Amino acid sequence: MEEHKSAFIAIVGSPNVGKSTLMNYIVGAKVAIVSGKPQTTRNKIVGVVTGRDFQMVFLDTPGIHSAKNKLGEYMVKTAFDSTRDVEAVLFVCDGKYGLGERDKEIVRQLVKGGLPILGAVNKTDAIRKEQSVAVAEDLHAAGLETGVFQISAKTGEGVDELMAALKTHLVPGPKYYPDDEYTDQPERAIAGEMIREKALELLREEVPHGVGVQIEKVSEREEQDIVDVAATIICERNSHKGIIIGKGGKMLKRIGTDARGDLEMLFGTKVFLELWVKVEENWRDSRRVMKELGYE
Repeated sequence: MEEHKSAFIAIVGSPNVGKSTLMNYIVGAKVAIVSGKPQTTRNKIVGVVTGRDFQMVFLDTPGIHSAKNKLGEYMVKTAFDSTRDVEAVLFVCDGKYGLGERDKEIVRQLVKGGLPILGAVNKTDAIRKEQSVAVAEDLHAAGLETGVFQISAKTGEGVDELMAALKTHLVPGPKYYPDDEYTDQPERAIAGEMIREKALELLREEVPHGVGVQIEKVSEREEQDIVDVAATIICERNSHKGIIIGKGGKMLKRIGTDARGDLEMLFGTKVFLELWVKVEENWRDSRRVMKELGYE
């Protein structure tokens, strides 16, 4: 009988480089929400890949940035804490924008930690080959001597080669999650993130960072294939509340309509979704609200 192997792998990098898109592609399911806005991922998200004799547990982390409030501090701490007690770290950078000073500093800190580090130059579908090669060379110069891959998390280009390299870091270990489990996120948490994703897509630039979603209720109707979901969108200002609700409630209705499709895929049945909006001034600096939203 072959020995079972496993590995924990942290995915780290600056905001908006495609870490969540990559993990969703690897896992083959929507585990982490994705948007074009930076700092979309706020918590550590677990994605699981299980094979016949192995299991890989990926930790998608918040983008590392200059924190401006307690939520930002929490996100950066979560990202670096996730690199502890893992078998390998996957550093992702944006091939379109290249390696910035923040990226170089992150790589330097990771190298100091002594863990095996692989690099991924993402978004090759949107750039010329010579551009991605140049960014890969910059990664080598920053301290990643081997294991730099040019990939597209959107199309899957280069991901098979990256996965093959990551599998070399499997070590003898148990199966941490059942075969059919692809994340440790409870359905309530995933539902809240799906609603927040739609809000990020639809709202103006000044609103998204100050938006959180609290799930108030998830319940199945007796003898009916319907799940009732009630959620509150939390924002920081009364002016933001007006934007989220929209004229005649149109924006809130659009958020709910767009979110319902994903929620029905999540729960495997029809969903009746109710949304409210509540103002909590400066909630990103409130430990109470952050705890209520699951940022602990």
